[in-house]
Amino acid sequence: MDFSYSEEQQMLQDSVQKFVQRHYAFEDRRGIVASDAGYSAEHWALFAELGWLTVPFAEEDGGFGGLATDLMVLMEEFGHAMVVEPFIPTAVLGGGLLASLGNAAQKEALVTLMEGGLQLAVALYEEQSRYNLANVCTSAQRDGEGYVLSGNKVLVLNGANAERLLVSARTSGDSCDRDGISLFMIDMASAGVYCHGYTTVDGHRAAQVRLDKVRVPASALLGDEGTSFCALEQAIDRAALCVSAEAVGAMDTLLHKTVEYSKTRKQFGITISSFQALQHRMANMFIECQLARSVVLMAAMKLDSDLPDAEKAKAVSAAKSRVGKAIRQVGQEAVQLHGGIGITDELDVGHLFKRVTAIETLFGNTDFHTRRFAAL
Repeated sequence: MDFSYSEEQQMLQDSVQKFVQRHYAFEDRRGIVASDAGYSAEHWALFAELGWLTVPFAEEDGGFGGLATDLMVLMEEFGHAMVVEPFIPTAVLGGGLLASLGNAAQKEALVTLMEGGLQLAVALYEEQSRYNLANVCTSAQRDGEGYVLSGNKVLVLNGANAERLLVSARTSGDSCDRDGISLFMIDMASAGVYCHGYTTVDGHRAAQVRLDKVRVPASALLGDEGTSFCALEQAIDRAALCVSAEAVGAMDTLLHKTVEYSKTRKQFGITISSFQALQHRMANMFIECQLARSVVLMAAMKLDSDLPDAEKAKAVSAAKSRVGKAIRQVGQEAVQLHGGIGITDELDVGHLFKRVTAIETLFGNTDFHTRRFAAL
């Protein structure tokens, strides 16, 4: 089986590498994270100009092709530089759900999104839900020709910057039923929408969103009423693959910086890279990085195949579980081998460690995906 990148994927990889080298030095990233928006509008416009915002979408929707393997290439390079622009919440999650459930009129927003003129946020999780997408207490009640939405959502990625919000709400059934969950696209400026944004530990932005009797027309409903759960699950799986690929890139950088540091740091008059015990530990870090890359590639290829949905979900959980274990070993070893400087704000190693640690919990942590893999 040929695991090499296609010509288009190599071009995509090269374009991201050049962008990172020119525009995403560590100090530049620190400035972006500290800004009011938490991302660079200039970079976002460049994402659109270079065509990266089309990567998650199929050709019939005006996209690059929508392959998971293409997303893997893109996200791994993003991981090397800890890119903070809201690619996953806008293009992968929000855009993916809109492409999957939206009708022709609703999908017109995808054109604006791919041109860089629209940002989305997806509100799926609630305080009591943990990683259970079916645990939805937010309600959507029929009111004439429209709906009235009420409820609270947590960890809404890019919530404070988004123009539109895709929110899951229960139109029927009990709180943990898979049936009865609907998805609505609402304007963040709508009356009754209250958003509290904050910076996460890894420098990204998220928000808590409260919906207080928000009135929306029937046209705000994506797909058929009460049937959105499968689409939500598939979108989260795709996002989980993306952050797993991003973690692979970040762990590669952690490994590289740890090896380079060991060649300059001296103890007892010699560099610590000469200590056999530390060589073994860095070799184990390399092995974990390679295992993580392999399992993410396997999951991406299965997502692009014609396998049943259960097999695709199983592959994603295998990847997220394996990557989570690698994150723990590679991240902690990198910090320990750097010593106290490894957790300072001035060194990128500490920021990389924070990012991969956050990724381990996003869209299901290691334990969750290990149990899910066993159940599937």
